Amino acid sequence: MGLTRGCSKTGCARPAVATLTYAYADRAVVVGPLATYAEPHTYDLCLEHAERMTAPRGWDVVRVGGEFPEPQLAGDDLLALADAVREAARPRQPRPGERSDPRGQAAAEAQAGVVESGRRGHLRILRDT
Repeated sequence: MGLTRGCSKTGCARPAVATLTYAYADRAVVVGPLATYAEPHTYDLCLEHAERMTAPRGWDVVRVGGEFPEPQLAGDDLLALADAVREAARPRQPRPGERSDPRGQAAAEAQAGVVESGRRGHLRILRDT
């Protein structure tokens, strides 16, 4: 599914194209275009579930915006993500006047008095001295 939000319906793996909100004061279920951000008390729905949505007895379904296009990632979004990954993977260069220590974190931990006393998988058990 990648970077798109998924349908809120249990067991549905399709991408969301609409957002459902309950308007309790008006006794209405509002189904509209996919919200920019996921908000509490709203539900993202795929095309099938957005079109088939029914309301409780005595409530109205209000459909805003008509058709719901599939969300597309802009090229800029993909480039920004790739740049962020490259930047995070790049080794940190020491600032001018800062000593470069090839041991990095291990040296900093030793200076702080932290001693590794064991390992569990990828986790380390540290003990203060």
